[in-house]
Amino acid sequence: MLAIRNILILFFLTLVVSCVSQKVNKSASSKKHLFILSGQSNMAGLKLEESFTPSIEAEFGIEKVIIVKDALGGQPIRRWYKDWQLPNIDTIQAQPDLYDSLMNKVNAAIEKEKIATVTFLWMQGERDAREKLGEVYQESLLGLHQQISRDLKRKDVNFVIGRLSDFDMANEKYPHWTMIREIQVKVADSNPSFAWIDTDDLNDGLSRSGKEIKNDLHMSAEGYVLMGKRFAEKAIELMKISK
Repeated sequence: MLAIRNILILFFLTLVVSCVSQKVNKSASSKKHLFILSGQSNMAGLKLEESFTPSIEAEFGIEKVIIVKDALGGQPIRRWYKDWQLPNIDTIQAQPDLYDSLMNKVNAAIEKEKIATVTFLWMQGERDAREKLGEVYQESLLGLHQQISRDLKRKDVNFVIGRLSDFDMANEKYPHWTMIREIQVKVADSNPSFAWIDTDDLNDGLSRSGKEIKNDLHMSAEGYVLMGKRFAEKAIELMKISK
């Protein structure tokens, strides 16, 4: 009789553990990976369907990802970073309307969704290099990541930065070009949840209009495809490290 009771108790405990385990697994499987892409013209020129989205969906499954992109050409980082400021100059101020536009899209996309991970992908800096605003770019870049982390109430936001290409290594047209490049790498190397991708070989060849380009400000048609793939690969790599 005692043996039968023990068997029943064991069966009941096994059943409870199984139910709890299934519930936990179901909850975990319902969570999605959020990817947020933003920046200026080279991010605007990135067609997600060419390489980024297929790479991400192949890794996680179409039903497991949420991808949001909002980008606009020719824009400085102060259109995103709310606390942007230039010392002793009041004539240029932060105007973070593009950040608000981005987050409106993000919030709409994740409403009622459970989020497993967040990865922020950034391709910008040309305008700040042209306007010689490199001295506050590092603080702004780090601040933008903190801003997104705070607004999403997360401390684990991965950050992938697209480094400026080799367009103006002599700093002739864009005086702070190499400075911004160096800052982007420095920021990417400052945190194990950060990384950067190389774009130096992506601005040669044929543009989307069929024009031959060499070290251009913008990527070639094939360059955009490769850029999307590199962003996806680096994002996946960071996510595997952070597990």
